[in-house]
Amino acid sequence: MTTPADPGTPIPSGIGVPTDTDSVRASVTVGTYPRYAEAQRAVDYLSDNGFPVEHSAIVGTDLRLVEKVLGRMTIGRAAVAGAASGAWFGLFIGLLFGIFSVTGWLGAVLAGVVIGAAWGAAFGAIAHAMTGGRRDFTSLRMLEASQYAVVVDSEHADQARHALVQMNWRASGAG
Repeated sequence: MTTPADPGTPIPSGIGVPTDTDSVRASVTVGTYPRYAEAQRAVDYLSDNGFPVEHSAIVGTDLRLVEKVLGRMTIGRAAVAGAASGAWFGLFIGLLFGIFSVTGWLGAVLAGVVIGAAWGAAFGAIAHAMTGGRRDFTSLRMLEASQYAVVVDSEHADQARHALVQMNWRASGAG
């Protein structure tokens, strides 16, 4: 845990979705972590030690959109990607035809894959060519948080804090 939460630091209600809509509980931050895996480990520790984790949530704060550029998109690559998608669709259609055919089910499946790949390649190449050179790259978009807070309902905050202090105490080698 990088920063202990100030006792009584309220989190706006609604962050954890209450199961009982008649009573919206205030949430309290019991720990903040720089990485999601650490926050997840804290909630797992709470669960392992009998804490009612249905009263907790992991909240990412200071979100940012990160787009990692994977490579250049050419008409050839668009055609290959389209062919792969089309082949999967063709496989599905071929299997449907194959199930209901009396003979030659393998031929129906292979024909579906080949025809699907051909149409997918054509549509992929045409769709990319129609962009006119805009967005000639492939990328992967991700939302990242700068920190992750473990929040719990206020009536369970002391129990959670006590358990997380024990977790940190044991991790430091003192116990």
